[in-house]
Amino acid sequence: MIKKISNLGDSALYCDFGNDVNQTINSRVIKIFRNLKKNTIKGITNITPSYNKLIISFDLDVINFEQLEEKITQMKIEDFGEVDKRIVKIPVCIDEEFSLDLKRLSEKLKINENEIIKSFLSKEYFCYMTGFIAGMPFMGDVNESLRLNRLETPRVKVPKGSIGITEQFCNIYTYDSPGGWNIIGNTPVEIFDKFKVDDPVKIRPGDSVIFYKINKKEFSNWNE
Repeated sequence: MIKKISNLGDSALYCDFGNDVNQTINSRVIKIFRNLKKNTIKGITNITPSYNKLIISFDLDVINFEQLEEKITQMKIEDFGEVDKRIVKIPVCIDEEFSLDLKRLSEKLKINENEIIKSFLSKEYFCYMTGFIAGMPFMGDVNESLRLNRLETPRVKVPKGSIGITEQFCNIYTYDSPGGWNIIGNTPVEIFDKFKVDDPVKIRPGDSVIFYKINKKEFSNWNE
């Protein structure tokens, strides 16, 4: 399950599940993350999951590293049950105004633009984690025929709502941000809403995402 547990600074514990990035390993990370969120161990202040790692911050006045390590080690993942799976459908406009790197993808991959769009929309994407900027989902796994490295020179500003792909991953920019992913379209959906304090994220780790195409008029008139 967890290959290694180590200190991360004075008041954080680092759970390492290995170097592979796949749904099996990530599901283990998410199971422990969700179990700890529901059944909080006294002293835990924050839990941060990633593709194959889990960082648990704690209050040294309440619990120390050795005590928390023991509690984590005693946890049995087989007792947690399966992770609840949601399918989230996200509209995407691939109008020329929004598909900033579609031509680049076509030239580099030697695939025509319509085939790229068809391949991209045919996939169900698994959300491994959120991060980098608030609520940004990191999803996999992009069809092998569409896998390409990041831009040689990252953009200073990628528009909010942009959907990017690079290597095996896909993401959605929740704010205007610098970035070097290949932008294939844009969604009008609010992926992260800071005003929804209890549930600000549209896509959570463990969710599956399906993209469907909309036109520019639908994009402009979108109202959730």
